[in-house]
Amino acid sequence: MKIVVIGGTGLIGSQVVRHLAEHGHDAIAASPNSGVNTITGEGLAEVLVGANVVVDVSNSPSFADADVLAFFTTSTANLLAAEREAGVTHHVALSIVGADRLPNSGYLRAKVAQEKLIEESGLPYSIVRATQFHEFMGRIADEATVDGVARVSTGLMQPIAAADVSIDVARVAAHEPLNGTLEIAGPQRLGQDELVRTVLAAKGDTRAVVSDPEAHYFGTKLEGDELTPGPDARLSTTSFAQWLEAQAQPSAVAGQPAAVK
Repeated sequence: MKIVVIGGTGLIGSQVVRHLAEHGHDAIAASPNSGVNTITGEGLAEVLVGANVVVDVSNSPSFADADVLAFFTTSTANLLAAEREAGVTHHVALSIVGADRLPNSGYLRAKVAQEKLIEESGLPYSIVRATQFHEFMGRIADEATVDGVARVSTGLMQPIAAADVSIDVARVAAHEPLNGTLEIAGPQRLGQDELVRTVLAAKGDTRAVVSDPEAHYFGTKLEGDELTPGPDARLSTTSFAQWLEAQAQPSAVAGQPAAVK
C-alpha cells in the first residue's frame, strides 16, 4: 500500500515510515521540509495521489492555547478534505490518552477537537491514543522548574517508549480501519513526580524535585489517574527503567520491530 505519513520526519513519524517500509509498503514521509504543508495545503494533492492510507503524527510548533487549537483544526480539516478528493480509504491519527478528561488543558482540548473532526468526517479512520512518551519526561521537569526547583504533580502516568508507539501506529495503518479508538500505554503506572525524579537522577541532574498534588501539568491539575489508560488498552513491554538503561547504551533500541502486515 501507499501510506503517507504526515509529520513523517519527526520522532514518531520517522520510525513509522521505517517500520512500514521494512514490511513492503510504499511509505512516504511528508512534512513542510518535503514540500507538504497541511496548514496552507501546499503539496497535499500531489503527495496523496494513489495513497491508500494517511497517518497523521504531526504536532503544533506552538503549545499556546490558541495556536495549538488553530493548528490541529486547520491541519486536520485540510488533510481530510484532500483525502476525500484523492480517494484515501483510511485516516490514522495519533492522539493522547485522557485528552477528554482534562478540559482545562488547551493542548488536550485541541486534540479532542481534532478527534471530533476525524470522527465526523465520514472517512474510515483509526485514532491511536497514546500515553505520555518516556522521552518527554525531561520536558515535564523543565516546565515544572522555577528557581531551580521542579514542583511536580503526584498524578499517575503510564508512559510508553516512542519506539513502541511507532510500532503500534504502523500496525494500525497496515490493517483495516478501526472506526474507533485504540489506547496504548507502557507497562507501569507511576507518579509523575517519581518519573521526573528518576529521569533527573539518571542524567546526573541535581535539581530538587518537590511532590506537589496541586502542581499543574501543562495548564491543568491532575486529580489522579486521568492520564492512564482503560482496561482494554494495548500495553507495551518496555518499562521506564529499561528505556532509561537503553539511553546509556547508544547501540541499544527500546522497542524492537514487530510484524505490521
